[in-house]
Amino acid sequence: MVTALLVDDDRDLARLLGEYLGPHDVTVVHVEDGQAGLDALDGATAFDVVLLDVMLPGMDGFEVCRRVRASHDVPIVMLTARGDDADRIVGLELGADDYVPKPFNPRELLARVRAVLRRAKPASVARAEAGPIVVGPIEIDLGARTVSRAGEPVALTAYEFRILVELAKRAGDTVTREDLAALVREQNKPRVAPGAKVEPSTYDPSVDRSLDVHVSRLRQKLEDDPKEPRFIKTVRGVGYVLARPA
Repeated sequence: MVTALLVDDDRDLARLLGEYLGPHDVTVVHVEDGQAGLDALDGATAFDVVLLDVMLPGMDGFEVCRRVRASHDVPIVMLTARGDDADRIVGLELGADDYVPKPFNPRELLARVRAVLRRAKPASVARAEAGPIVVGPIEIDLGARTVSRAGEPVALTAYEFRILVELAKRAGDTVTREDLAALVREQNKPRVAPGAKVEPSTYDPSVDRSLDVHVSRLRQKLEDDPKEPRFIKTVRGVGYVLARPA
């Protein structure tokens, strides 16, 4: 069970998120202003993640983020109707872990929350949790890095394996293209010598094309009919989902 602190003055949004996230094992505690959020973090409840609106009455979300980071290491996902790159960069520079522009799909927010929680998890805990993942006839052995379908081994490339693991860990939920494309960018990131200047990253359309190619190849290897996939389904405009068996 994950406990999320929502700092947002939109009561309708708070109700919507509480109703959607609750069945997904995320308890939402809602406060309506920045000072109340800071007080809640200093209280008795231990929060796993903070969902922080930028446009708050009084103290804005940027200032709240700065103060939270001064004394807490809890992951922060910023929510805002302001989609400017400059605002997003400021939030990330102040210590936010992710940034979701409004309006957003609650499924995407859930996927992003799970992503920041995984990144925040100590490596020792992640290793202890490593083990087989079974979704229908697909079984993934994380330790041996092998995959089988209905007991038959399936040969995957290293990147195909990483995509499948990412989808399988969140089976039944949509994994955004951004999260999957990050794996491509990480794999293709050039090695940089110590002390060398690193140029800022820019959008690379080849990353999106590469992601589509890898997903297509996964379907060729896992599906009976890749044109009518039963397992790896496309959520148009958002990402992909590994369907759980009915």
